[in-house]
Amino acid sequence: MSELATQVDVPRGPQAPAAARGAVIDALRGWGLHEQAWLGNVSVVVSELVTNAVLHGGGPITLILRLDERGLTLTVADGSPALPHRRDPDLTGGRGLMLIEALSSRWGVLHDPGGKRVWAELPPCPSDQQLTTSNGRAA
Repeated sequence: MSELATQVDVPRGPQAPAAARGAVIDALRGWGLHEQAWLGNVSVVVSELVTNAVLHGGGPITLILRLDERGLTLTVADGSPALPHRRDPDLTGGRGLMLIEALSSRWGVLHDPGGKRVWAELPPCPSDQQLTTSNGRAA
């Protein structure tokens, strides 16, 4: 599979997580990925990355999706240099990073001039095998 990628400019505000989820799921379905449990995990990770950018970031929010044979990488860029940090698990909120960590293979932060990019990698979609023919070539 060659790399597939797309970028979404996410509107700031309370509608941002839902808008981002919708754009990501539409893109993934357009790429032929339909496995519901995997898409559910992707939706949670997207929601948490974007929610953190809305609550703790600044400036515009950009979401980048990259899909290849290793899996899906979700990257959310915002205008704040402040790094994300885990919260006390006993608090009623602030569990976003724990969810991201639980559902992704790995995650991290990259510093950018004027902000940061928080990324998470998810394993390949189980239905991704349907995108190849029996001889291993792309369908």
